[in-house]
Amino acid sequence: MSEGLQRWTRATVYPDMWVNPQDDPRNSDGASPDGELATLEEYLADYRHTLLMKCEGLTPEQLARRSVPPSTMSLLGLVRHLGETERDWRTWISPEEPLSRLYGPHDADFDGARADQALVDAAFADLAREQRWTDEALGAHRDLGERVGREQIAIRELLVHRIEEYARHCGHADLLRECIDGRVGQ
Repeated sequence: MSEGLQRWTRATVYPDMWVNPQDDPRNSDGASPDGELATLEEYLADYRHTLLMKCEGLTPEQLARRSVPPSTMSLLGLVRHLGETERDWRTWISPEEPLSRLYGPHDADFDGARADQALVDAAFADLAREQRWTDEALGAHRDLGERVGREQIAIRELLVHRIEEYARHCGHADLLRECIDGRVGQ
């Protein structure tokens, strides 16, 4: 963090929150989801939304800012990486040959993250499209014990893996965002 960068939050109710509870789109009133599948899908949706919240309001330069050398990690790199990962998960579901990579060879998702508005817009569009397509592919398999693809992976394992991947990278996003402008919160 640069000299003078102060930690801050928009939240006034709880100082460790990103926003106040009434402004948090992840909050839902009422009972928790019924069933394992609905619970897993809600957790995934919340982590996806958290990633977008951590990127909200930043310039292309801020989104592409690297964490600490020699790491190539940036918020934009995370968006590109998760788009690539969503695409890869569809490969796990299908018995077909793997889909081509979105951004090129290993680590191109991080290495190619540059401060360019067109690249930023494309990355967010890619992520949304790949999420939608993977959700649609998984929507055909509502039995969590069903095994799919060449590796015969259980749908439950795939969903839990998706949650784990987003949760881990939302932790990275927390630290990246704090280094960019000092904003903190869950």
